[in-house]
Amino acid sequence: MMAVKNYVYIVRCRDGSFYTGWTTDIEHRLAMHDSGKGAKYTRGRGPVELVHLEEFDTKNDALSRESAIKKMSREKKLELIGGK
Repeated sequence: MMAVKNYVYIVRCRDGSFYTGWTTDIEHRLAMHDSGKGAKYTRGRGPVELVHLEEFDTKNDALSRESAIKKMSREKKLELIGGK
């Protein structure tokens, strides 16, 4: 059995804002955001661009990291993603 990977990601929305989320299937999740069926925040803000991705072995670790990133200032997020 293959271990499930847990991803924390940051996307840049069309309006320049960032959205941070967690998933086990990054391609599917990005498609959901772009189709308007993803998070409420990203509806109407697509298409989104993946600007940061981290992989974790456990859901718990991923959710902890997602929470930490969501608490960061925009400036800290820009540092994290390399100022893109």
